[in-house]
Amino acid sequence: MNLLGKLSWSSIPFDQPIIMGTGAFVVLAIVAILSWVTLKGYVPYLWREWITSVDHKRVGVMYFLLALVMLLRGFADAIMMRAQQTVAAGGAQGYLPPEHFDQIFSAHGTIMIFFVAMPLVIGLMNFVLPLQLGVRDVAFPTLNSVSFWLTASGVLLINVSLVIGEFAKTGWIAYPPLSELQFSPGVGVDYYLWSLQISGVGTLLTGINFVTTILKLRAPGMGYMRMPVFCWTSLAANLLIVAAFPVLTATLAMLLLDRYLGFHFFTVDGQGNAMMYVNLFWVWGHPEVYILILPAFGVFSEVVATFSGKPLFGYRSMVAATMAICVLSFLVWLHHFFTMGASADVNGFFGVMTMIIAVPTGVKVFNWLFTMYGGRVRFTVPVLWSLGFMVTFVIGGMTGVLMAVPPADFQLHNSLFLVAHFHNVIIGGVVFGAMAGYNYWFPKVFGFKLDERWGRASFWCWLIGFYVAFMPLYVLGLMGMTRRMQHYDNPAWQPWLIAAAIGALIILGGIVCQIVQLVVSIRDRELLRVSGDPWNGRTLEWSTASPPPAWNFAVLPHVAERDTYWVRKQRASAQQDEPVTQQQYEPVEMPRNSAVGVVNAFFAVVAGFALIWHIWWMAGLGLFGTFLTILIFAFRDEDEIEVPAAQVAQFDRVHEAEVAI
Repeated sequence: MNLLGKLSWSSIPFDQPIIMGTGAFVVLAIVAILSWVTLKGYVPYLWREWITSVDHKRVGVMYFLLALVMLLRGFADAIMMRAQQTVAAGGAQGYLPPEHFDQIFSAHGTIMIFFVAMPLVIGLMNFVLPLQLGVRDVAFPTLNSVSFWLTASGVLLINVSLVIGEFAKTGWIAYPPLSELQFSPGVGVDYYLWSLQISGVGTLLTGINFVTTILKLRAPGMGYMRMPVFCWTSLAANLLIVAAFPVLTATLAMLLLDRYLGFHFFTVDGQGNAMMYVNLFWVWGHPEVYILILPAFGVFSEVVATFSGKPLFGYRSMVAATMAICVLSFLVWLHHFFTMGASADVNGFFGVMTMIIAVPTGVKVFNWLFTMYGGRVRFTVPVLWSLGFMVTFVIGGMTGVLMAVPPADFQLHNSLFLVAHFHNVIIGGVVFGAMAGYNYWFPKVFGFKLDERWGRASFWCWLIGFYVAFMPLYVLGLMGMTRRMQHYDNPAWQPWLIAAAIGALIILGGIVCQIVQLVVSIRDRELLRVSGDPWNGRTLEWSTASPPPAWNFAVLPHVAERDTYWVRKQRASAQQDEPVTQQQYEPVEMPRNSAVGVVNAFFAVVAGFALIWHIWWMAGLGLFGTFLTILIFAFRDEDEIEVPAAQVAQFDRVHEAEVAI
């Protein structure tokens, strides 16, 4: 019996210079960062203030940072694919062998959806939601930390596959029979399955946490129709998480049973049904698209209203459209596989439903435009991202409606037209939304603005680069080029692929500008220092200091109307001579820091890695460690600390000038 299961020295691809070079660079970078942190003496601070923190603001920042790091990894895969397809025309095979190219496009999709887009929107929701709701934290602060570290565990496993073993060669959707043991006997699909299972549990816990927070922890007086639109879109997104992620977990569990225990859920030769996997995957997959885009819609609603100096046009219709999308998103999944052989009636129903779901999205776009109409629009960086989104997302939406017509989809399915459409809505919607939110709420997070010039440069590189990179893919799709091609014989495709590669390089310029923007902003932070309300905001997060204290609000605000902070400012400016009411401060109970998240993540990685490589004793240790960690946490003696009223009052008086109204 081999104590290391399937793991051996042959599992490390020493014969692949690209993989080994990349792996060595990553390892050296990690060692250098850890050494620098240790030598500077930052380890105790990081452990106390970040790694074990259960403060929703810190957790949100860590989610966003994780997403930005993984954006670099996922974009590196994209650059490699574009470079390969640029040169692999005719008899040329390019520089990537087929098995490596397959791993790259599989890793790219998996990373960008699960470990970039999801952490971006969850990070924004984590930071903003409790502040907008006027409460001190999320419903379950420690669970919030556990959720983040489970996501980080999935990230670590998927990056380990870069050097030890391989990643899946199945695409990010891992359809059987290709993902079954017969056709993928290596560990690549197992890396895919366990990294998504572990991180998926974290995402589901996040959904439960946020739904509970929004439904049960709003500020006094904040009824549902007084919530900011970002809270509504977050509620819809997290309801979808709670409803859809168990489907993904069960589907991947069935595939794991097929691979590990010889079950036959999806194996055709064992009377399984591979098409059932496709159905179940997309029952999760299409709501997932709206899990990503709905919070971005909320960001644009906040940005447009704030920088137009007006209340959001059609608030009630915006809420109705949000909840309509939430429901309809479960009625359109079959449009991902019109070609599977369903009847015309079935395809027709899902085609019509796909067209219908575009209507509430259109309502939102008109509401944003009407909000800007007649307002004094300030063209800041967040507004630029919002305008770029409106144009780009409408184009992507129209191509989606085109593919909702089954006969058209029969021609376009699995072509680069589909790839272009998907990136059109995800980059134009989710990434642009995340970047708008990043620039909008950064002053609230850290107390200083991001550099405006580099922010504008980044936006224009992203916008121009997107169109140069993905409009040619629409053309290539109409010319008949399918996706995931390691090389091709039609030389007429090459000029378009060269243009797409140039577009990817322009986007790379945008990413570089964002890095420079952050570095310059940190360097000049004293010049960019701002008050608690730098944008003349409308919602409650701007009524507290920047950055906010651990307890968010010295006294929980009372909400009497929509945009209550804006209304209070208007009343205060109209009644400047009235005496200011003295605040009555009380002690604040705050949750203690907890190491349960990071310790649990350690054991999750150990168990996941062991299950991937069939190291059963190590898997047992990892699972036992996870159980023991949760058990110890459950029997803790103290879970809260009390912040004295004097400390709360002192902080509030020092910072009251920032948010004076």
